[in-house]
Amino acid sequence: MKFIPRALAATAIATVMATTAGTAFAAGNPADARELRAQAEAQHRTHSSQGLAAPRAAAKKRVETPTFSMTAVDKRTGNLYLYFPDREGGFKTRYDVGVDYSFNVFEGDVDNDKDGYGESTWHIDTSGRLSYTYHVSEFGLDTKDIGGGWQMYDKVVFPGNLAGAGEADIIARDKAGVLWLYLGYADGRVTARTKVGGGWGQYTEIAGQGDLDGDGFTDIVARDKAGVLWFYKGSGDRNDPFNQRTRIGGGWNTYNRILSVGDLDNDGRTDLVARGNDGTLWRYSGNGDAADPFDNRVKIGWGYNIYNLI
Repeated sequence: MKFIPRALAATAIATVMATTAGTAFAAGNPADARELRAQAEAQHRTHSSQGLAAPRAAAKKRVETPTFSMTAVDKRTGNLYLYFPDREGGFKTRYDVGVDYSFNVFEGDVDNDKDGYGESTWHIDTSGRLSYTYHVSEFGLDTKDIGGGWQMYDKVVFPGNLAGAGEADIIARDKAGVLWLYLGYADGRVTARTKVGGGWGQYTEIAGQGDLDGDGFTDIVARDKAGVLWFYKGSGDRNDPFNQRTRIGGGWNTYNRILSVGDLDNDGRTDLVARGNDGTLWRYSGNGDAADPFDNRVKIGWGYNIYNLI
């Protein structure tokens, strides 16, 4: 375990920000890069909870729909940037963490303590190893190596609590198109995988972070190769976590990346983020309607094609 006192952590992050000037460090120890990311998240969480930016979390209430940062890795330099939500439906100015993050392939934040912020993060690197960085105190960090073999998957999603046990879970699609479910523990360990089903190779994007239709179960969406977006309603059953899909609508091939960071507009519902082929970023606000779960899109940025959004 590494512990960095609160004042020193804030100073260290500020120093990193001042010295990197928008360019990444040379590739080094991935664990150090992950921990610097976690420290940046902790600093942001502390600042936000003391102000008016996060009234639900500041009120010490249980938050069922978290709000996470968006991880953006510069395609050219490998430099890591974090986009913290502004709680008004968009993102604040990007935060330059100043580390090379090109080793990371998939990533998922976790809010197991239900305060509205991520306190832990799963990472999968280019070698196929799953690790877990988590806070043991406000600025005390530990990183656990969970295991290898994850290179067998071409898509890994961290949608939250799928099976009703309380902690966040993982779904992963193998290269044959079979989807698998891993139940997660608060300390980052995962169970043996359970087969969800085949045929998931038809989808070019799979996304979700929490409950979309207001029934208390975690849901996901998936876009097929024809550009149709489908809604998979969560069942809460670990052996059969999704009900039969329903069609949301077509035309989603205009986007080259679809993801969710939870509740962007601070209304307690999960939202979707979509990046257009021209680099424009759009928000689809969740409305709780299973038949038509998203409101009309709202433009929230541009120029995002320079990143790998993970």
